[in-house]
Amino acid sequence: MSEHNDPRKEDDVSVETAKPKLKRPPLYRVVLLNDDYTPMDFVVEVLQTFFRMDRSQATQVMLHVHTRGKGVCGVYSRDIAETKVEQVMDYARTHEHPLMCTMEPA
Repeated sequence: MSEHNDPRKEDDVSVETAKPKLKRPPLYRVVLLNDDYTPMDFVVEVLQTFFRMDRSQATQVMLHVHTRGKGVCGVYSRDIAETKVEQVMDYARTHEHPLMCTMEPA
């Protein structure tokens, strides 16, 4: 009997499966931009509502936006960052405030 026909020899081949290399998705900063019209209390409310900050943390971020022109609200995956930007912009427009929210690569 030749080796090609010997069923015991077929099991000698070892196949090692390659593990896929997983790469973390890119992250994005959600950023509020300062303007001269949106009330500070409204910005604090936005930060508490959409970014789950307590009043103290939201006030700190609001003051950062006010004094430096912009401030980071959080860092998220692309889909979540896009959703946060849309939610904030819709909420601001509904309340007739010109508050701007953007996202940028982290």
